[in-house]
Order: sequence, then structure tokens, then C-alpha cells
Amino acid sequence: MAQIKKLLIANRGEIALRIHRACHEMGIETVAVHSTADADAMHVRLADQAVCIGPPAAGDSYLNIPNIISAAEISGADAIHPGYGFLSENAKFAEIVEAHGLIFVGPKPEHIRIMGDKVEAKRTAGALGLPLVPGSDGAISDVEEAKALAAEIGYPVLIKAASGGGGRGMKVVPSEDQLETLMQQAGSEAKAAFGDSTVYMEKYLGNPRHIEFQVFGDGNGQAIHLGERDCSLRWIAWPLPSPNTWNSICRGLPRYFSM
Repeated sequence: MAQIKKLLIANRGEIALRIHRACHEMGIETVAVHSTADADAMHVRLADQAVCIGPPAAGDSYLNIPNIISAAEISGADAIHPGYGFLSENAKFAEIVEAHGLIFVGPKPEHIRIMGDKVEAKRTAGALGLPLVPGSDGAISDVEEAKALAAEIGYPVLIKAASGGGGRGMKVVPSEDQLETLMQQAGSEAKAAFGDSTVYMEKYLGNPRHIEFQVFGDGNGQAIHLGERDCSLRWIAWPLPSPNTWNSICRGLPRYFSM
């Protein structure tokens, strides 16, 4: 496996800081990308290099693939880490990164294509005989079709973005009169966050457990998992400071600190 000497972090905020810390410990230089709104953010100031990739809107910066690839070429990075959210589950982005001779730190494009798109992931799980939550067989865009399906499986239903994660593009629909509006909101939110407005429908489960296994592979046929974790806990709402408050706090911190 090729040795990474300089890594571009195609993300922002806490995940970018964690990736930077790991690189720092491994002796790998980091390149931060940022929108004009994040020029003074902590992940920018801690990186060895920084490149502005566009205006504040994520679609014009953190989701702008040509600008991110250009930033990697300008900075001399030999690898790109997408973090989570944004382009991390975009198979086309992974392909473009590799096509430019860069290392994509993440799953292979074909694996992202299967699991990064939740509609395709659900089809794959169904084909393997795994139990599924009742819902649409694929993406939904027609409101009347959505109403018919929701009436069949029973309200409340959940409209979910096919791409990305973290609860973005997800709306609980309690009744038919709110379905069209919430479908539009979910699609718009997904488009802004992930560059993809595709949504699908599932029966809403009011008190589920969200259990995950994290799997890591080295690209050479070896893989491990880190056991199970109950991700239900991460949906607890904490009263966090605003981004501007965080930036004010961080300005007083030293250039590097343990997180």
C-alpha cells in the first residue's frame, strides 16, 4: 500500500479535527479545505496548509468536487479523506479521486455504491433475506404514490434521504395532510447536505435501538470490526454553543491540543 505523506481533509468541524490529530500522530501533513465562512475555523488553523474551495453554501464548497480535486493538486496532497457526511458516501467522488491518481481513504467506490445509497443498501439486504422495515421498494417522488403507500403501511411514516446520514433529510410524517410538505423539506435538506434530493419511505418506529458495527479493512483482504455500539445514545439533545461561540472559544486555545 502506498505511503501517505500529505492528506487533504475534505470536511470541516470536529471530524476534520480528529483526522488532523491522527495525521499529526502519524507524521502525515494535512491540508484543510474551507468555505469563505470557515476561513478562521479551528480545522483550518491547525492544518499545515489550507485552501479555500468556495462560498458558504455547502453545495458551492464542501460538495464542490472539482474545487476539492483542484485543492488537492494545488497543495500536492497524495490522498483525500472525506470524513463523514458531505461526500463520504458518494461513489462518484471516490472514483474521481482515484482517477486523478490520489488515494481515497475509505471504502472502494463499488462498496459505497451498494451501501452509501440507502435505497440500494435496502435492496441488497432484502436480496440476502434480511428482515426489513416496511416501506417503499425504492425512491419516491410522486406524492400520490407516497400517500397510497403511507396509507398501506400506516402512519406515522418516515421520509428518509437516500444519501448521507446523521439525520439530515429525515422527516417524521404523522398524517397525510403533512406528507407533501415534509417530502419536499426532506428532499431539499438532503440536496443541500449531500447534493442528492432522492428520498424514500419507511414505517416510523417510535422507540427503536440503533446498533452498529464498525468495520475497517486495509485494502489487501484483511478486515476487523470494533464490536457493537448503541448509536441510539447519540440522539440525546445537548444544549451546544453556536458555531460563532465555538470559534470564539477556540481562538484562545493553543495551536494543537488533545481532543
